[in-house]
Amino acid sequence: MKTIYFAGGCFWGTQHFFAQVDGVKEAVCGYANGNTLNPKYEEVYTDTTGFAETVKVSYNPERVSLEELTDYFFCVIDPLSLNRQGHDEGTRYRTGIYYTDEAERPVIEKVYAREERKAGVPLVVELDPLRNFYPAEQRHQDYLDKNPEGYCHLPLKVFRYIRLFQDIRLFLGGETDTVAKMADTSALIAEKMRFFWTGFYRVVGNQLVLGPFQGSPACLRIGYGKGVCGTAWKQDKTLVVPDVHEFPGHIACSSLSESEIVVPVHNAQGEVTAVLDIDSDAPATFDSTDALWLEKIIFAIFED
Repeated sequence: MKTIYFAGGCFWGTQHFFAQVDGVKEAVCGYANGNTLNPKYEEVYTDTTGFAETVKVSYNPERVSLEELTDYFFCVIDPLSLNRQGHDEGTRYRTGIYYTDEAERPVIEKVYAREERKAGVPLVVELDPLRNFYPAEQRHQDYLDKNPEGYCHLPLKVFRYIRLFQDIRLFLGGETDTVAKMADTSALIAEKMRFFWTGFYRVVGNQLVLGPFQGSPACLRIGYGKGVCGTAWKQDKTLVVPDVHEFPGHIACSSLSESEIVVPVHNAQGEVTAVLDIDSDAPATFDSTDALWLEKIIFAIFED
């Protein structure tokens, strides 16, 4: 069993997130890298002790790697926000990764550098050896399990997405047939997320042709650059559409569709070979959280 320490803003949500990760034995809320002994929450809250709200993650490296855990961590923080995550502000809410084995630093730096390249600017996430760690009071441990309606700075759908991502990767990891993977990816997303319509359109010539899906009957073919799906193909980027009725040239496969997200799928040469299309019967359902996790799913199953 190994340990790593993540400071990701309010530790209630960070702990609950890592507790969902397969291979994590225990996630403990606490205070790290401060300047006093045995701090209490009320002291840490003043921002005078130097401590960051931190989660100690104990994990089995045979089931989940440090690189994976670090990658997950960056999925639930804003690495460009200094001393603030969500609505929580103060040095106690700074972001950081604290390690106890110097041999682990290159692994963390690999992910850190990748995230920095994506951001295009320096990150404000600390990367330091662990100096000290004190478990938080019992009332803070497993807070969201005890208080399901309690405050969390993370979008609650993050907790469903981490379970969905792991389920899809476990279920489809060894499959090589693309259509089979599309079928079960659609089914698992529909089952776990309960979206109105989930499915794939495959690139065939100059059109998108309907592939495996979950939901009501849909358009059989969509032209290049047409509608949300065809535009995502043409632009080769994920499109998040809060109101489909405001999207120029929207193709109404169903009158019940109100918002939509479309994610391109690539082959080894970087060409778009399909798109994942998800519709909701409510407006403004999708945002950057959905885009991040759906892109992560597509990459792991079809492109990695």
